Amino acid sequence: MAIESFARALRQIPTIIADNGGYDSSQLVTELRAMHSEDQIYAGLNMFTGEVGDMRELGITESFAVKNAVVNSAAEAAEMILRVDDILKATPRQRGGNECY
Repeated sequence: MAIESFARALRQIPTIIADNGGYDSSQLVTELRAMHSEDQIYAGLNMFTGEVGDMRELGITESFAVKNAVVNSAAEAAEMILRVDDILKATPRQRGGNECY
């Protein structure tokens, strides 16, 4: 369930980028997914024209190391949040028997 939610969040990134650019995100993301399913792995959102384009032709490249670091950081942040939540659930309730009024 957690992995599925994480994957769903990653799939929302192109939609958020298109929305923030003022473009029709549903149309662009549909085109992008269709191109990816046709093994056009370099397809991405061209935010200058509002179309799906070849990122190599636009000169947009990212190193694997950067992508790997970003995904690992996000996973570690999610894990820390879950750990803190578990700690808060396990903390016994404070009892106040020694209070003076």
